[in-house]
Amino acid sequence: MSEEWLHSPTAWLQSQLPAHPLFPTLTAYEQWWEEEGKAISAAVDAHGTPWLRMFDSQGRRIDLIDYPPDYDRMLKQGYRAGHVWRVFEENSLLPFYLLGYVTSFYDPGLYCPYTVSLGTAIPLAKYGDDGLKARYLPPLLRRDEAVWQGATWMTEIKGGSDLGAAVETVARRRGDRWLLTGDKYFASNAHAELAVIAARPEGAPHNVRGLALFLAPRFRSDGELNYFIRRLKDKIGTRSVPTGEVELRDSEAYLIGRPEWGIYQILEVLNVSRVANSVASVALLQRALSDAASFARERIAFGKPIIAHPLLRQQFDTRKTQLRETFALAWEAVRLLDEVWQETPRYSDRYHLFRLVAHLAKYWTAEVAVQAAKWAMEVFAGLGVLAEFRVERWWREAMILQIWEGTPHRQILDGVEVMERKRAHELLFQHVQELASQKEIDAMRARVEAHLALPVEEKEARAEELFRDLAQFTARSLARQPVQLS
Repeated sequence: MSEEWLHSPTAWLQSQLPAHPLFPTLTAYEQWWEEEGKAISAAVDAHGTPWLRMFDSQGRRIDLIDYPPDYDRMLKQGYRAGHVWRVFEENSLLPFYLLGYVTSFYDPGLYCPYTVSLGTAIPLAKYGDDGLKARYLPPLLRRDEAVWQGATWMTEIKGGSDLGAAVETVARRRGDRWLLTGDKYFASNAHAELAVIAARPEGAPHNVRGLALFLAPRFRSDGELNYFIRRLKDKIGTRSVPTGEVELRDSEAYLIGRPEWGIYQILEVLNVSRVANSVASVALLQRALSDAASFARERIAFGKPIIAHPLLRQQFDTRKTQLRETFALAWEAVRLLDEVWQETPRYSDRYHLFRLVAHLAKYWTAEVAVQAAKWAMEVFAGLGVLAEFRVERWWREAMILQIWEGTPHRQILDGVEVMERKRAHELLFQHVQELASQKEIDAMRARVEAHLALPVEEKEARAEELFRDLAQFTARSLARQPVQLS
């Protein structure tokens, strides 16, 4: 791979994928980032947590979030480029993930607002009634400054892994709408005009089957605030998305689809986000390699650039291979999701194959990104820990990507579950049978079957090594063929 491709996300995508009509748009979008966006992003990251203005001069709650002046320009550039509206115009998720790769090369945190906005639009379009769609979908698909943003608020103070037990937000029916009361602890895009929210209708069982998905606008029917921002989180990274604690107090909301499908709808929203997380992780890996390569060509040690020293050269080559493999794995998750994202319960085998690949991709791409970002800091040596040289930012961003939308533990356990209940590993082995040797497949199959036969506690305790090896096996296998757009 030519090293100059390391420095351009669009060039990398073009080297890996067949020609696509969106590539000229990606080129122009990347050019904007190079000319304007990079500086804005760096300023936002250095600025830290934005400021929450809770009250106006008359003491009324307004809950406005103040960013540096250019932030809105940076944010709206991506909406205009088509992160959300192109999905519905082209009836495909591919534009969202292609644009998201370029965005994440420069600012992984900024990909979050686009992701949760799409995560709001999809269940609304897919499951909302005609009146709800007519009222709320068009503002999310605007192509100008008036575009609305969405948010996906599931997590409460007890965490997001065990939603059945952790979600305490209650929904009470009042005529054609519902009133939600509860607190969301990690509410990204806290100032969004719309949010999809996990809540439990009164009387529903206290487990995942009792959850339903609701749409809540920022303002009530009487024009007052419909939910309140208690505070903003001071995060180590992803400072380009405001994450806060949101209070729901008899907040007006609308049920999306059937209440008994709530947990499936919630997981569908998470699917979009988890795949986006994988794409962002690979883009961050490329950015870390790009910055490290630029520095290593200029730094002279023992009479030559440090990139010319054999050990560091080998480390670069190893991470370039990881870039190709993790991209192949992440893009396969994209491709499979693009096939199945409009399915409804009960899902096909293809959907269950996607689920396993998505868990493998989210787990492995995030792990590799963290290690690559750490390594890039090491290439810079002492300069790598100084904020002024910004390479430490990629480690901060990578650590959040590893936890966001499900920790490594969650991906491992959910991956084992879909193998156990849906035999998804057999679907995976069939999927890669032309790319891996029969010996490799048989060996991995034997390991999976032996693991699934273990006692329950031992099966969980020993799951990580198997899952890591399965992720690497899948990534290496998929990297042996040209990656396909669809």
